[in-house]
Amino acid sequence: MSSPRAPMVWLVLMLTSIIGVVLLFRTPPVPPIRIGVLHSLSGTMAESERPLVDAVRLAVEEINAAGGLLGRPVEMVVADGRSDNAVFAREAERLIASDKVSALFACWTSACRKAVKPVVERHRHLMFYPLQYEGLEQSTALFYTGSAPNQQIIPGTRWALDTLGKRVYLLGSDYLFPRAANFIIRDLVKARSGTVLAERYRPLGDADFGAVIAEIRALKPDVVLNTVNGDSNTHFFRALHEAGLGTLPVVSFSLAEEGLKAIGPQAFHPNHYAVWSYFQSVPGTANQRFVEVFQQRYGADRVTSDPIEAAYVGVWLWAGAVRDTGTVEREQVRHALLHQSTASPSGIAAVDRGTRHLWKQARIGKARADGQFDLIWNSGDALRPDPFPDHRSQSEWQRLVAEQFGARP
Repeated sequence: MSSPRAPMVWLVLMLTSIIGVVLLFRTPPVPPIRIGVLHSLSGTMAESERPLVDAVRLAVEEINAAGGLLGRPVEMVVADGRSDNAVFAREAERLIASDKVSALFACWTSACRKAVKPVVERHRHLMFYPLQYEGLEQSTALFYTGSAPNQQIIPGTRWALDTLGKRVYLLGSDYLFPRAANFIIRDLVKARSGTVLAERYRPLGDADFGAVIAEIRALKPDVVLNTVNGDSNTHFFRALHEAGLGTLPVVSFSLAEEGLKAIGPQAFHPNHYAVWSYFQSVPGTANQRFVEVFQQRYGADRVTSDPIEAAYVGVWLWAGAVRDTGTVEREQVRHALLHQSTASPSGIAAVDRGTRHLWKQARIGKARADGQFDLIWNSGDALRPDPFPDHRSQSEWQRLVAEQFGARP
């Protein structure tokens, strides 16, 4: 007599065999293409940098919704630089060496970029830097999606001198970008027979602008050219408001919509101007769609900005190069990037082969109490990037960088 368990044993064996066959022929999961996203999620720069992570995420989600790249999804590996340059360098090393990311999207400040750049170069890796900056640099490892000096610092300073006055007060955070930018600005002020009344710097994250306000009140400049970064801008503009200096023109080179929103309407500065390539108020259907999609994803109260657009565009440029080459192998992608362009919210974003920067318009906006900017000036055509302003030779700029800022040419 057969055991009553025999049919059950037979069923188990049959199911096991079927499962084994299914497992044998099942297509293995497709590994994602990993990218590193390295920004400050804490510390004094977090208010500025967290939105850039959101911008990268939006681009990645759009790419994945369209089928990914090379039949593979794109996966973000996010790291917190903690507003500390040494942490940024360590995290860049980890993302590249341990997490094996295919590209790095990183940094806000120039000090951060200078800390991460040697890591990227040593690994012959690939990094996208989304901020306007002082220029005076090129690297085969970096693609610069923010503005070069001739697309922001130089036209903004010329406009300020011609429109607001030639008695200038320079104020910045105490690190490379503001000091180098002011070196360029001093050349421009001298060329237009202007006067720099004072040049002052405060530490990143500083909240005490009492001495600066007192000096501004005493010197009575025509305009303050502002290269303060991070949440210190909130303290500076609130101090201006409390001192009753709301009529003093201020032109900012590092304060965008997110920072204007943080200052708040109670300390609104009616004579505040900013210089960028992109503003949320840029007209056109492409930008309208971008703003709508960004706010649908992150909230109706969120704002876009030039660094947000530049971070978003960087991902699409990288994705285009990966598609064109059919690989994530970095040397091939690096070469393909030299020929990339993509539609962006502010127009066509095209890589300049000679400099690895983007062609961009320069725009000036006047701040509004609602946290937006009214566009009052633009360069018209997109400007070819020139990281080494042409009133000095490249070798002279490199020598000055080495002498003034302790950086190697």
